[in-house]
Amino acid sequence: MSRPDRARVGAYGAAACASAYGAMKLAQALGANALADKDPLPPELRERLLARDPLFVASHWVLATAALVGVAVALATLRLWRAALPRRLLLAIAWTLGILMIARSVGALGHGLVGDALLLTDVRPPPVEHAALARDLARWDLLLWSPFFLLWGTCWTAAGRRLSGQPSTAYDLRHDHSAPPA
Repeated sequence: MSRPDRARVGAYGAAACASAYGAMKLAQALGANALADKDPLPPELRERLLARDPLFVASHWVLATAALVGVAVALATLRLWRAALPRRLLLAIAWTLGILMIARSVGALGHGLVGDALLLTDVRPPPVEHAALARDLARWDLLLWSPFFLLWGTCWTAAGRRLSGQPSTAYDLRHDHSAPPA
């Protein structure tokens, strides 16, 4: 697969991941459990989440809306109509989201592959009062959330790479032969 094709797949992948995440957050905002009980939160926050605390319900609406914006941004990296949007803004968003999601998946932001592996191998023991819950949530994070954020972040960075190698003016974009016609 050529570099432009990988970048195109990255942009579509970022849009698809944003759609899936947004659909889950919308379902949670509307009252569905939709994996809320698998969210790796501290026990006191987890209880508030599952009790549908108004702050968490509002956060689901915000995250669902942000995911919808993410779909639009990901698709904007592919189309000529992105000329209406500042290219540098699209670059900054794609790279920032990609790096943050990859960092989260690896464990740099608290949860992730490294932290989960350390907890599940007892190198970093879980809190005694919530050991079983911590191990269960670490398994879910290791098998679902971390790989999902790694995939999503990789898609964002691929979309960012696509933009990095393209012309920056609207005139040049209309004559960019690597992009499909609008």
